[in-house]
Parts: sequence; structure tokens; C-alpha cells
Amino acid sequence: MSQLFNYRHLYYFWVVAKEGGISRAAERLGMAVQTVSTQVRDLERDLGVALLKPSGRGVVLTDAGQVALRQAEQIFQLGERLPELVQDSAQHKGLRLAVGISDSLPKLVVRRLLQPVIHEPDLRLLCHEDAFDDLLAALALHRLDVVLTDRVALPNPNLKVYSHPLGSSTMAWYAPESWYEAACHDFPRSLASVPVLLPTPHASERARLDQWFEREGIRPRVAGEFQDSALLATFGSAGMGVFPAAEWVHDKLEKRYEVRRVGPCAGVEQHFYAIGTEKKVMHPLVQRLLP
Repeated sequence: MSQLFNYRHLYYFWVVAKEGGISRAAERLGMAVQTVSTQVRDLERDLGVALLKPSGRGVVLTDAGQVALRQAEQIFQLGERLPELVQDSAQHKGLRLAVGISDSLPKLVVRRLLQPVIHEPDLRLLCHEDAFDDLLAALALHRLDVVLTDRVALPNPNLKVYSHPLGSSTMAWYAPESWYEAACHDFPRSLASVPVLLPTPHASERARLDQWFEREGIRPRVAGEFQDSALLATFGSAGMGVFPAAEWVHDKLEKRYEVRRVGPCAGVEQHFYAIGTEKKVMHPLVQRLLP
């Protein structure tokens, strides 16, 4: 990219792309059509590719223009939030920690993982739950300070992120009172006859659970699959079926959901990670989360 590249040219291109034409963009910007057209041509010259091509009375994006628009959307969406974030930071003293939480991570586990920082004086904790890949994208854009998840981030030349292990937990089967006796009888073969609730395949432990069933020679009677771990436990506790959970939070799980441990899920563990943008995480509160 040329050193003459600047974000003003990109901004004019962004407005043209959003408005669907140079004339409409010029009207929105309160500028002459020729001025806007020149700015866009300067951007194309700096990038070395055409971003727009004529179409009827307007213009459309080239393939390169589509890529440029996606990047510009992210850049200017962040820019629009800058005044709000700066003013918000000035008004709220203390430490702000923005945490991304993978939707496959059990909520009781999240509480335990954040335990080292939640009593920090003047802490402002912002938790955002989403799919794993979306959280990594937000982390790379510095919208998050850290992502808590149950898997490592695979190598990606476009994402400079690093996975820090936080620990692991064995898994066990839990049942509401209505299914407890039936699940205990001839466990684990009982899981072929009682209703079983499982996480959806997006959860890292699902493949290990499927392998466990295969090793045990059990064809489970699957009554439901849940992307959200809290929903899985909620429906299980309501009597829908027996479900797997991390023993790390055994006491809280039994107390909150009024379920009982049926038996172990031998050889199956759930692993927990903090993913950051630096090999040595600089945010002081994220540092405190690491073992």
C-alpha cells in the first residue's frame, strides 16, 4: 500500500458505496461531485486496484471494492463509537474489563474463572456472550480484553491471538429427581433408556462425549441438544432428562439446579482457556485470571 493512503479517501469511498453513487454521496457530504470522485480515484491509485465500476447512472463495487467496503465498515463503526467510549472511560473511574464468553462455556464455570477479579474495587465488568469465531473477531478488533472458552484458538495468520490454559474438569452425569433412580440403575447402560440431553456439536466436549458412548457401547436416547449450556441444565433440571456437566462446579450445580450426580463420564474432560491478543497479557486483571 502506498504511504499516501489516508483514511479520508477511504471514508469518501465508504460513503459512495453506502449511498450507491457519487452524486448521492456528494449530496450527503455537502461537497462537489468532482471532489468526491477525485478522492475515490486517489484511493484506487494508492491501493492499485479499481474499487468501483459504472452501472447505469450509478456505480457498483468491484470484487476488490467489496473487500474494501467490509474493512471500511469495521473501521468506521469503531470510529463512531470512539467518542462514546472515551467519554464513558472518563466518567467511570477504576478498571474496566470486557470479557467475551463462548456460548458453549457453562455459566457456573464462568463465575469460577472470573473469581480472581470480581471483588476488585471499582471494577466495571462487561460480559458479552457469542459464538467462538465471532468473539475472536471482536478480540482482534480490541472490542474485548479477553475471551473465556473451552477450546484453543487455531493458528490463523489474520488473527494474532494466544491461548492461555486455565484448567480442566472431569465430567459427570446429573439427573433431576424424577430420573435419578432410573439413571442410577445399571449405569451407564441406563443412558440408552432414560432421556439424555447433550450439547450441540459446536461444543468442544461433544465429540468426546460421542466417543465415550461409542467406547461404552451405548446408543443414547437423545431427547434434546442445546447450544447454550445454561439452557441444557435448565431443561435437565425441569425433568427433561439426564445431562453431562463439569464436576468443577458440582456443589453449585446441585444446589442451583436441584439435580444429583448419577455417575462419572470416565475419560471425558472439559478444558478452559483465556484467549488474549498478546503472548504476555498486559491487562492487569487478565493477568490475574491466569494460573
